[in-house]
Amino acid sequence: MIRRALHTVRAARSGVAAVEFALLTPVLFLMLMGLFDLAYNLYTQTLLQGAIQDAARDSSLEDADATTATIDARVTKAVKDVAPGATLSFSRTSYTSFSSIGKPEDYTDTNKNGRCDAGEPFEDVNENNAWDSSQGINGLGGSRDVVVYLVTVTYPRPFPVAKLMGMSSDFTMNARTVLANQPWDNLAKTPPIGKCP
Repeated sequence: MIRRALHTVRAARSGVAAVEFALLTPVLFLMLMGLFDLAYNLYTQTLLQGAIQDAARDSSLEDADATTATIDARVTKAVKDVAPGATLSFSRTSYTSFSSIGKPEDYTDTNKNGRCDAGEPFEDVNENNAWDSSQGINGLGGSRDVVVYLVTVTYPRPFPVAKLMGMSSDFTMNARTVLANQPWDNLAKTPPIGKCP
């Protein structure tokens, strides 16, 4: 009688364990895939950041204008070695100094309304004949200019966990670095003065 009761209890335990295993396995599998996806994205981000740091140093040299495509190709190769389906876009914006990054062109607010308008004078730093909310100029700039090098990478996620959770199956990341160009000449630029529209 006792043996039969112990056997019944053991059989019931193994059945419970099988049910628990069946219930927990998908959750554990989903957590593992999420962890692998996170690790893959972090590794790719680290690799991209290292590649653009190296490329930015090369971009700060005097002859960088002639080798921009080669520099971008090296970053592309480094990323595609890890994420073969990745698409990359590159942008370079130059500024006259580190302190001018992300700042609007200076203007004199004669009517005190907080906007550049009604013919108010402004420093046309990027020389496009219009007041801009950013002093940056597209491209590598010149000697001693500060360049923001931005790379945007989009690639399909290698694990389907994001799609299972209703997120995009593509992952997009940005990496940026800021470096000053080498002083290959001693040009001192003074921005022209324009009038606000």
